[in-house]
Amino acid sequence: MATATVSKIRILVPAGNARPTPPIGPILGQRGLKAIDFCKQFNEFTKKYEVDTPVPTIIMMQPDRKFTFTCSMPPTSWLLKRAAKIDKGSAKPKHEVVGKVSLKHIYEIAKIKQKQENLKDFDLKSICKSIIATSGSIGIEVVP
Repeated sequence: MATATVSKIRILVPAGNARPTPPIGPILGQRGLKAIDFCKQFNEFTKKYEVDTPVPTIIMMQPDRKFTFTCSMPPTSWLLKRAAKIDKGSAKPKHEVVGKVSLKHIYEIAKIKQKQENLKDFDLKSICKSIIATSGSIGIEVVP
């Protein structure tokens, strides 16, 4: 007996601002999904987020063209850049400092990331270490 396969689409979608235009429309359209349906559901789901916050989304598509989606927390690098009030990371990480964040910022980001499904079993100290490593890789200095 054959089982139905579910295909997954991974995409970074701006919260509350999904539109059936490129890149979302073509990605879903070529798989036979109605992009406007996804956009309406996604925008309704993410209305609690700040507009244009990048939200990693996984769309699970059934063979009958029905879909469900799950959303994760915004990327750590985006949260760090927002805390440091910068638009872009460094082209030369660890050599060029483009912004600074405090340990309090790191702790607050860790509390946000701990709600994420794949990090819920980690303690805050481990998550903070990971965030500090990420900050160094995008040129953000952590100050006490």
